[in-house]
Amino acid sequence: MSDDTDGFKDETTVPPHGMITDDIRHIINESRANAVRSVDFCRVQMYWRIGQRIVEEEQGGSIRAQYGGYIIRNLSKALKPEFGSGFGVRQLEQARQFYIEYPKANALRSQFNWTQYRALIQIPDKNKREYYELEAANNNWTAREMERQIHSMLYERLLLSNDKEALLAVARRERLPQTPQEILKDPMVLEFLGLEKRPHYYESDLENALIDHLQEFLLELGNGFTFVARQKRLLLEDDEFFADLVFYNRLMRCFVVIELKTGKAIHQDLGQLQMYVNYYDRYEKSADENPTIGILLCAEKNDTLVRLSLPEDNNSIIASKYQLYLPTEQQLINEIEKVKYELNSRKDR
Repeated sequence: MSDDTDGFKDETTVPPHGMITDDIRHIINESRANAVRSVDFCRVQMYWRIGQRIVEEEQGGSIRAQYGGYIIRNLSKALKPEFGSGFGVRQLEQARQFYIEYPKANALRSQFNWTQYRALIQIPDKNKREYYELEAANNNWTAREMERQIHSMLYERLLLSNDKEALLAVARRERLPQTPQEILKDPMVLEFLGLEKRPHYYESDLENALIDHLQEFLLELGNGFTFVARQKRLLLEDDEFFADLVFYNRLMRCFVVIELKTGKAIHQDLGQLQMYVNYYDRYEKSADENPTIGILLCAEKNDTLVRLSLPEDNNSIIASKYQLYLPTEQQLINEIEKVKYELNSRKDR
């Protein structure tokens, strides 16, 4: 006679149902993440209220600037021994600045932590700050991802091929990007690959590193990208070709084929990429999708050669230079100024 008097089998013989296990696992992880976010946002609100109180006290003083510095120094002396380093002079100055830049408590974003808001209030340009705030919220950037995008001058790199209002309109989700240049950057910064400094890499080395750091690469590529394939085999009669990387962009609703070049781009590279783009347009994309985009990601390029190798009305092939190390702000500014000069020279011809 079975010991299973309640009509159930011995629990040791019944494996847990996969679906309910996954559901409960999701509930636990989601609850833990919400708890962390709740604690983080309570900290944000605390610093906002501290900043509000400091500013209110300042406005009651006769000499505002001197009085404000006096308040913060004395507050730090009183609070730091009791509550720790989070209430030093610099932290209290940041709380004050936080309230000044974000005076409405109901405008604070609950998904942001204090580290993210500290990064934002250090940006004096209001349009630039709004762009990073919107992109971080739209794409669920972590604090590290936000800081990385700011330090790599994402906003400035995108402004090279976009006007300020168009860039902000896409970030505000008031419009979808209309051209590849609205979401792609030149140069692309790939410091996250962690490749050692050496004079030459094989394309396979770069490709493997990009796949190993796919999440970071998707962040650098921009909004709406999803991975499709690597070394995609294209059979043209008896000839085989392999496209390095293939993505899909849901905002542009098109395939994106990326060819890697660890040396200087030449016109044959652009011709081969154009063939891959044509293949996807004719054999892979559906009738309701937009034309395929091709990106030649290269270590060096001659902008004049690129321009003359492509049709004047080209809007599908882009040559973008990559950098394996995060440059200094001055180096990025110099690179951006160089590209601006090239664009202006082209307009004057």
